[in-house]
Amino acid sequence: MKLATGDFSWPLLAHEKALDLARLLDFEGVDVCLAGNRSQVKPEDVRDDVRYWAGVLGERLRARDLELADFFFLPWTDFETYAPNHPDAAERERSRAFFVQMLELASLLGASGMTILPGTRFGDEDHDASIRRSAEELKARVELARAQGLRLSVEGHVGSNVDVPEKVARLLELTPGLELTLDYGHFVYQGIAQEEVEPLIAHARHFHCRGACPGKLQAVYEENTIDFPRIIRKMRETGYDGWWGIEYVWVDWEGCNRTENTCETIRFRDLARATLAELEAAAA
Repeated sequence: MKLATGDFSWPLLAHEKALDLARLLDFEGVDVCLAGNRSQVKPEDVRDDVRYWAGVLGERLRARDLELADFFFLPWTDFETYAPNHPDAAERERSRAFFVQMLELASLLGASGMTILPGTRFGDEDHDASIRRSAEELKARVELARAQGLRLSVEGHVGSNVDVPEKVARLLELTPGLELTLDYGHFVYQGIAQEEVEPLIAHARHFHCRGACPGKLQAVYEENTIDFPRIIRKMRETGYDGWWGIEYVWVDWEGCNRTENTCETIRFRDLARATLAELEAAAA
């Protein structure tokens, strides 16, 4: 299992400097995130010349000997804009067109997979109806990604229509080929026991690691209640073949701008390294 960090952990740095820091912190790979209206490299700018930006981003990664661990596309700052399950069919078409452009970028960069958001609940609509509409659109996107040789995953998150493990499982049941970018923090934050999240490991393509605890979506190392060594062991048992991404963010949402991301990234990196070393020693 290889370790990655996100270029989005340090949004106040120029993109090149964030990648420099990822290399300085000894990571093999990086999650490249294009988030509408907020990331250093914005998807609304990139879509005007996808091939040019593929060249720019690819060169930035190669110059620092960084692998592309995951391509993460967040179309806008709210969950409704460009949502794959928007109630308006015209909006769903607009969302898919944007997705196709970012899929092309991910493919040109040589990504093995891409993470997007699953959709959100609009108004007081029935939960299952919301999830079913997500599934219908995501089925098409899974096939579009597969045609480019990419695996597609969604992240069940706070504010989405699959914000608890049962709803995530329902979406997966309805969408053959869809995988997960799994972040325990979104569930633990709500007071959901880690054991309830564990069955989702079998569906994970990518993983986000950061400290969390009930009431805090992003927490410092001392406050963290997630047993990450246990997760790594479970991943070994289930044959997980993806990256372990350290995913501290800095954004004014759910208190996710109150941590010192460099130190926290290092601490969780070292925890993962120590756990992996113990497993290797035990297997020798």
